Amino acid sequence: GLAAEGIDFRITMSLTPPLVSMLNDELLRGRYARHLDKLCELAEKEVSRTRHTPAFNEVATMYRERFLREREDYANRWKMDLVGAFVRLQETGKLEIVASAATHGFLPLLRVTPEAVRAQIFAGVQDYVETMGCNPTGIWLPECAFYPGLDDVLKEAGLRYFFVDSHGIHNAGGRTRFGVHAPLYCPSGVAAFGRDPESSKQVWSSIEGYPGDPVYREFYRDIGFDLDFDYIKPYIHRDGIRINTGIKYHRITGRTDAKEPYVRQWALERTATHAANFIFNRQHQMEWLYSWMGRKPIVVAPYDAELFGHWWFEGPEWIDCLIRKIARDQETISMITPSEYLAEYPVNQIEMPSASSWGYEGYGKLWLNGSNDWLYRHLHAAADRMVALAARFRRPTKLTRRALNQAGRELMLAQASDWAFIMTRKTVVGYAVQQTKDHLLRFNRIYQMLQDGTVDEAWLGKTESTDNIFPHFDYRVYLPDYKLQNVNSRTRAEECG
Repeated sequence: GLAAEGIDFRITMSLTPPLVSMLNDELLRGRYARHLDKLCELAEKEVSRTRHTPAFNEVATMYRERFLREREDYANRWKMDLVGAFVRLQETGKLEIVASAATHGFLPLLRVTPEAVRAQIFAGVQDYVETMGCNPTGIWLPECAFYPGLDDVLKEAGLRYFFVDSHGIHNAGGRTRFGVHAPLYCPSGVAAFGRDPESSKQVWSSIEGYPGDPVYREFYRDIGFDLDFDYIKPYIHRDGIRINTGIKYHRITGRTDAKEPYVRQWALERTATHAANFIFNRQHQMEWLYSWMGRKPIVVAPYDAELFGHWWFEGPEWIDCLIRKIARDQETISMITPSEYLAEYPVNQIEMPSASSWGYEGYGKLWLNGSNDWLYRHLHAAADRMVALAARFRRPTKLTRRALNQAGRELMLAQASDWAFIMTRKTVVGYAVQQTKDHLLRFNRIYQMLQDGTVDEAWLGKTESTDNIFPHFDYRVYLPDYKLQNVNSRTRAEECG
């Protein structure tokens, strides 16, 4: 909408390889289209059901209009190709899409086998090139997790910058002159941008953050749990398990179980207030920084995309309002991409950021503790086996190549940091454990077949269909002499920045 109206803005975001794979998957596209159909049907019923309760009826009508519009956009405006829509937006220069590691592996805990880290980065970059049609300039490291030496891998992959949490900059090898408000160059020449804690706190804080405002929509009250079972049954899990439908009628109200009805107009007015507050604070922050830095400071404010629209229903409207106010009213601050900042300020301090992440307590505690430490000996053993397979089969047959590629997919899926995170948080632990074991068992079966020289093609085909991430995956990313295939079209690369 902003681009169509000619409003100038800059946003940097990642589209991770697993997300791209899911958005491009025909099965999931069809399921989502049917999901939107069901939402439209349910919303229509809700408008009728709430016709005698004006406060809820107004919200039900809002949902009906919203779902109808989203179904129209998805099917007809974007032709079910959301990735393509993002690519076209990137080509306008207003959006900068950064790469990510292949399956969000927590890289500091995978470095026992250096080739595994390199493969995660290289496969992620290669997937980006295939999807976006150009070379990425930057990368979002999984969980913002960095360790000294990882920058050498990023440089080899052709990346110019990455992000670290604030303590990664503050605890760098020497005193940093500008803190997180200017990038550091690692000795490799790759730039590290530090997260600004002040702007993060304003949005993230459970006490001071905007999403907890009483007029915003309450996430935890949903008709999937509140309404009569027989009425809601067609719209929840097919096994009769109650789930969130996305239709929620209450606002946060406060620290009470008695929630008041949601008033959309109040919520939208509050997003404007919060956008103005955010801009006011950034303006004074940056004026003060400029007064002693003698150059334009940069404020890097990264957030999980999941926050906007999911946990914080009005989050996208807040972003929209924020951008419009900056474009219309502000002379002190403007939006910029990391690439543009490096172009404007190519000379920066050279210093190695410290090991860090943006997880709880700033390091690796969420992903390595007593609830999940059993994972890593299996992941490391599988990684060593994968490296040995890649070295052994330099000229494989077509069937052997398929098996090697699938072994690499299974290993990377097992390495996903989500599994360890779930085990720590104790949410769906059984699911995370089972997923990890399934991927490792499939990997080990392929490994044994390759060792024995007999590949079960029927089983392999079924496994390829089950775990069909990275259709163009190349097992040779585990070889030390593997080189990334860059985009040859200079025009397309320039369009991507």
